[in-house]
Order: sequence, then C-alpha cells, then structure tokens
Amino acid sequence: MYNLPPRIAHRLDSSQFANLHTFLAVARHMSFLRAAEELCLTASAVSHRIRRLEGALDMRLFERLTRQISLTPEGERLFGILQRTMSELAEALEPTTEENVEGRITVYARPSVAQCWLVPQLAEFSTKYPGLSVDLRVGNDNIDFRTQHVDLAIDYANGEFPGLVSHKLMDERMAPVCSPEYATRHGLYGHPEQIVGCTLLHDSLAWHHAAHDAEWVLWASQNTPDIELPERSFTFDRSDLCVVAALNHVGVAIGRQRLVQKRIDQGELVLPFGDFSQRCAYSYYLVHPPMPAIPLRTSVFVAWLHEKGSSG
Repeated sequence: MYNLPPRIAHRLDSSQFANLHTFLAVARHMSFLRAAEELCLTASAVSHRIRRLEGALDMRLFERLTRQISLTPEGERLFGILQRTMSELAEALEPTTEENVEGRITVYARPSVAQCWLVPQLAEFSTKYPGLSVDLRVGNDNIDFRTQHVDLAIDYANGEFPGLVSHKLMDERMAPVCSPEYATRHGLYGHPEQIVGCTLLHDSLAWHHAAHDAEWVLWASQNTPDIELPERSFTFDRSDLCVVAALNHVGVAIGRQRLVQKRIDQGELVLPFGDFSQRCAYSYYLVHPPMPAIPLRTSVFVAWLHEKGSSG
C-alpha cells in the first residue's frame, strides 16, 4: 500500500538506505544541524547524503532558504511513506503478547500531572510489566510529534487536538485549598467572603492559552460571583507549585482533585469552602499521532493509564 512508484524504487539500491535514514532525521527536525547532532555526523556530511539521495531520485526533497529549509511536495510524500513504513516495521518487530512485551515508551506530560499523579504509580506499572521502561519528559508546550521522539502525550485540555488522535483519560474537579493553619488564621471555614483578605496562588499555564488567573476567575464566577477576588497573589507556571506554596501557608490555591486528594486525606491541605463539587471544563487526555496500529508496548501503557484513571 505504501510502496514507492517503480520508477523511483529501482533507483534506491542498498547504498541509499543510510541516505533515507538521514532524510527522515532532517525532515523530522527541519534542520540539517539538528539531524547531524542526532546522527553523530557533520552538517556537511548530512547535506552530502541528502544531495546523493536527491540525485538518485532525480527530484528535490527540500527547499533551501537562507536560514531554514522546508519539504517540497515530493519530500512531503516521501516523508509520509517512510514514516508509515517505519511504523509498520516497528509494529512487525513487536512482541505479540503482553507477557513478553518489552521496550521503551517515551511519554510527554504536563509537569503537575506527572509529579502528582503519574510518577507515584509507576512502581505498580514496573512490577506488572518488567520488560518495559518509561522515558518521561515534562513541559507546558504543545508537543510536536514530528520533531520529537515521543510515543504518547498526557495533556490537560479541552479535547481539541487537530491532526492527532486523542482519548479522554479522566475528568477533573477543582476547589480552593490551603493549609489548615492558613484557613484558621484567616477565618476561611465556611466563609468564602473572607477570601478578600487572602493571597491567591495562580497557575498561569493551567491550560493552553489560559490567562494567569483563569482558574480562580472560573471558580469565582460559579461560586462567589458577588465577591471581588483579592489582587495580592503569587503566580507559578505549574499547578503543583501552587500546591507546594499552599502547603507552606503562602496562600490559597485552586486544587485539582486528582492532584491533591492525597494531601487532603493526610490532613496537609483543607477545603475551606466545601468539597470538589465543581467539575472542570478541562480534562486529561492521551494524545498520539495517527498510525495504522499502536505498538503493543504503547497500547499496554495506554490500557494501564485508563485503568488508573478510572480508579480515581
């Protein structure tokens, strides 16, 4: 289904395999220099390989501009064919049963869900699948599956992922949280109007394109519309850092139930204005690029994540 046209295929002898591999690296990174770093070659060697490949195919694969490159239509087509072929090859080499599955899964996740929810549960996964390793990377940026070697992403979002495949992992609920000492000192229990004298803790990157105070504004609009939120605040770019600040009596944070429930159960945090009654407009999603079939090592991890997400 993904074969190259005969007029092209006959020009690709075994000497061109390395050049095709080099082409894949350059197309992923859109950079000769970064491809060279990945392949442990010089940039000139990479350029030479690409020119040899273009000569063999009798077509231009890249538009070379002053400070950047882009794929030509022929290059885009070849890149797509090679990506699908490599995906099918990887699938064919996968173990066929969960009992003997092995390999490495590279996962990109939001820092807070990684630290507070995923990482504490990885010991269970390791025991269940001793042949699988997890390479976890965190960040708040949109993941680019084409340029980064990532199998799966865990994002906190509204479910819109153009050009990607997504599965809802779990919903989320939110409520203000603080330390017991802070709640007592400011008379917060059962008195949301007392929030005016507090310091608010903001996650400035709660979700993509969120305003720095988006979570607090959303909570207030549905719970205390007549109360003006205080201006005094501390702002972080991670929800878990807001929680750390709350634990240390800095102020009141918007807590996400999935991330703070253990702290509440242990008495380190309290819910001064009631329980987690407000469902968030955003949820946690598993995201990956379209592919003919998900590799077994990834599907096993996805199934385990769904199991943990449904168990609370």
